[in-house]
Amino acid sequence: MNYGIVSQDQLEKIEAILEEKLVKLGVDCVIVIDMAGNTITARGKGISKYDVYSFAALAAGNFATVDAMAKIIGEQEFSLLFHKGETSSIHFSKINDELLLISLFGRDISLGFLRLNVVEAIDQIRALWA
Repeated sequence: MNYGIVSQDQLEKIEAILEEKLVKLGVDCVIVIDMAGNTITARGKGISKYDVYSFAALAAGNFATVDAMAKIIGEQEFSLLFHKGETSSIHFSKINDELLLISLFGRDISLGFLRLNVVEAIDQIRALWA
């Protein structure tokens, strides 16, 4: 898989998937980044209250740190992360070895329902590169 060359058509399809599976669900912001922290695309409800570029860089570092911790305890990887706050939460999930999907959401969305939709979105995104 080479995400580095993404056609406009592929990008539009990815954005449509994110809109349909996550933004319509009520996710505040969904971001696809590479493991270096570069933003591939970001979608959300209206004007984003987040600095997605800074967030993407920090998220990549966070995921890399947790990946290193997984290896220390003998795990190959942790393919998803979840951080719960008082009013906002963050769900990280690997699309593949090069890409992460990050969802920022509030208390009104259940984690189980979000995870189900994330899995479906990831399957559809992976199919674009199959």
